[in-house]
Amino acid sequence: MQHQHNLFTTMRSLNLAEGCKGTQVYAPPPPPPPQQPGNNATGGVGDKFLQHLQDHLRVNSIRSKSSRTYPQANVVVSPESLLPFGLPLTDLLEPRIDPSLKFPDLVDQMAQVYRRIDNCDQSERSGAYLEQCAVFKGLSDPKLFRRSLRSSRQHAIDVHAKVVLSSWLRFERREDELIGTTSMDCCGRILECPKATLVSGYDPDTVYDPCLCSGASSDVQECSTSDEALDYDMSFCIGDEEVRCVRYKIASLSRPFKAMLYGGFNEMKRGTINFTHNGISVEGMRAAEIFSRTNRFDNFPPHLVLELLKLANRFCCDEMKSSCDEHLAHLVGTLDEAMLLIEYGLEESAYLLVAACLQVFLRELPSSMHNPNVIKIFCSVEGRERLASLGHASFKLYFFLSQIAMEDDMKSNTTVMILERLVECAVESWEKQLACHQLGVVMLERKEYKDAQRWFNTAVEAGHLYSLVGVARSKFKRDHRYSAYKIINSLISDHVPTGWMHQERSLYCSGKEKLLDLDTATELDPTLTFPYKFRAVALVEENQFGAAISELNKILGFKASPDCLEMRAWISIGKEDYEGALKDIRALLTLEPNFMMFNGKIHADHMVELLSPLAQQRSQADCWMQLFDHWSTVDDIGSLAVVHDMLANDPGNSLLRFRQSLLLLRLNCQKAAMRCLRLARNHSKLKHERLVYEGWILYDTGHREEALAKAEESISTQRSFEAFFLKAYALADSTLDPKSAEYVIQLLGEALRCPSDALRKGQALNNLGSVYVDCEKLDLAGDCYTNALNIKHTRAHQGLARVYHLKNQRKAAYDEMTKLIEKAQNNASAYEKRSEYCDREMAQSDLSLATQLDPLRTYPYRYRAAVLMDDHKENEAIEELSRAISFKPDLQLLHLRAAFYDSMGEGASAIKDCEAALCIDPGHTDTLELYHKAREANTTDQK
Repeated sequence: MQHQHNLFTTMRSLNLAEGCKGTQVYAPPPPPPPQQPGNNATGGVGDKFLQHLQDHLRVNSIRSKSSRTYPQANVVVSPESLLPFGLPLTDLLEPRIDPSLKFPDLVDQMAQVYRRIDNCDQSERSGAYLEQCAVFKGLSDPKLFRRSLRSSRQHAIDVHAKVVLSSWLRFERREDELIGTTSMDCCGRILECPKATLVSGYDPDTVYDPCLCSGASSDVQECSTSDEALDYDMSFCIGDEEVRCVRYKIASLSRPFKAMLYGGFNEMKRGTINFTHNGISVEGMRAAEIFSRTNRFDNFPPHLVLELLKLANRFCCDEMKSSCDEHLAHLVGTLDEAMLLIEYGLEESAYLLVAACLQVFLRELPSSMHNPNVIKIFCSVEGRERLASLGHASFKLYFFLSQIAMEDDMKSNTTVMILERLVECAVESWEKQLACHQLGVVMLERKEYKDAQRWFNTAVEAGHLYSLVGVARSKFKRDHRYSAYKIINSLISDHVPTGWMHQERSLYCSGKEKLLDLDTATELDPTLTFPYKFRAVALVEENQFGAAISELNKILGFKASPDCLEMRAWISIGKEDYEGALKDIRALLTLEPNFMMFNGKIHADHMVELLSPLAQQRSQADCWMQLFDHWSTVDDIGSLAVVHDMLANDPGNSLLRFRQSLLLLRLNCQKAAMRCLRLARNHSKLKHERLVYEGWILYDTGHREEALAKAEESISTQRSFEAFFLKAYALADSTLDPKSAEYVIQLLGEALRCPSDALRKGQALNNLGSVYVDCEKLDLAGDCYTNALNIKHTRAHQGLARVYHLKNQRKAAYDEMTKLIEKAQNNASAYEKRSEYCDREMAQSDLSLATQLDPLRTYPYRYRAAVLMDDHKENEAIEELSRAISFKPDLQLLHLRAAFYDSMGEGASAIKDCEAALCIDPGHTDTLELYHKAREANTTDQK
């Protein structure tokens, strides 16, 4: 089997200082000390490199530092002084309970959700997609969650749902962190437009319409009818003043007015009616008179419209109330306005006005969560009841708020109150499961174990089996260890075992039984971090520090886990490897800037301060050289650490922030990558740079067309490598026809002609080679890959190997991939690719190594399963795929297993796998064809 080629599979690489060959760039007058072993000091490149750094990297802060590498001072520091809380202990380790929904059979759950979406009425579809959001929240790919959230908003009908879901979409992109944006900005996206949310109804054709904010507002037309032209036949007397009116116009406002003026009451015969004690001013009554004739408010100030709203409620003027409600709703734009007007809205039952105020609160999150008045509305029982009276207290609202509250402070009273409101709003089974489970998790964190057990039990009763983990943990915390063991043991006995089941049971046993459970957990789900950490700490307790580090390296080779980085740094300090510890802590801070180490006792930033004097001191130029080395050896964690070090000296360097985001995307840390991209955009002082960063933010959050528009705007402002590269990358993200391919080639050529550095050009050459391969221009592709390798773009070995393979030079292709394996520190993908250029036995060996190094790579499982099917070992093939699907429900894996089931005549299993795959990608053509085929065959068999 061959890989399905993805045009730009390699990551957008780092921008390094071109031609940096020495460390003597800014050497001060005194002669340097003797060169340390291993330092490459072949001489400076002088003014050219200095100018390059000034113009393109803006690292002016390095002027204040010596560029020389001095010998380390003989500082004697004991590990004990750096570890005031000692080394980690196995007795204090326990895995975190996932606050998201989790299932013993995730594939079955995904299939159920797909069927619900596919079969429900339009009025229920938004809610069905929200359930899909809850299922995807527990998976590692945030794009699945965002896509479901977008679909839920797209199918929303009522204003409340639109307000909540559009605000949630905006929050997921953290637009609030972009300097220059306001809470009511929507960047032209109709699904996030604050005006569009206030219009009820569902129209699929409007999803792609222009945003309502960009449309021209209709001009207010003044009423041209003069008083003389009107047939005034009555007056309302308010105090000493009279307001002249047209009787039948006022009567048309509502039935009570009609009854008053035409229904036999005394007022019917009077020309003047005393209206003094009806709670409306003279100005308000004049406004009512104008509205009775024009159905418009013209330029009425807000306080008059509020008077009219009150009058409309008192006299049941439905049309006037609706108009007041809509008019006031469109006036709400700031938090202060929302706080003022929501009270009027709740008092006068103004649905749209309250919706508009809620919209401001939600679009100001997370900062508005710290406003006591907002908290009172959202968190109190009375506040929820007032919102509910107008249809503005929903599960989706408190689901959104609970995610923010738990992320902000899991243990706070605010979080507890919001989750209590979430429970009160829960109606569907999955809603009760999620709300009660989350409340159990929070209570456990607060060490309120009795309450935690109660909420976990309620979640289990609602059907959430994973909450049994919480029940067991709560019992364990209350010294009921054997009871906890029995709960999880029964769970394992009654269901197909999963990694998290064995992981949890390991807490309640000891000795070999504990280690056996942990090993089984890793075998079933190698992505679980706790087993690696426990085994590492157990080795530390036996004074085997090197073996402990090796154990953590296993998972850090394919998963950049903050808790494992912390553990490796902790152990490295005990080993007195301060360089290694500092590297891991810097990488950790890149992932989570506010991380607290040693069980939440010391900020990681403080550990950097303590360890820095003990590590080798490097100038900014030295760091660029080190970054070059890490990148060339495909050491992403090391690269992150170097960039973090450089940013400590130059925190405003947008270019470094951008490079940081590229590394994080390579490590599949999208949330951290987006944060770095936002910082890059905020720190950039050049418009064309900001446009590029905004373009990458859009591209990486699924807005490809908008990203292309940003690239084009940047190019029109100033031609640059990054703008052309972004445009080419975004265009190549789809299947290219010959004409489009030629255009991408042209764009990459333009990028290469713009000023840039060696590794950035290496990435462009690598991508250009990929396009040439697709166009069957193999010689040109080979030249591109060779040129990229000449400037140390190591990953180009893979492209060159492909060229050799297509030229039927299989041995040369194999040798080329061997070179990459030898150079790359993270080389699972290289083993995987090399397997395509050798015989079956050698391929199996390479793929076995690839799985061992990175069990998240799906191609090895698919290859082995296909080989087993070819050998007519159907059950073994299914088991091979099921092994990976159990911890990574991947689209390709599910599709292949469905095809295998179909060929074996197991239609029901094939249909279920197809439905789970379509839950991930409802437009996947091959799966849709297989699904319809399997359903037709299943229907025929049933007949």
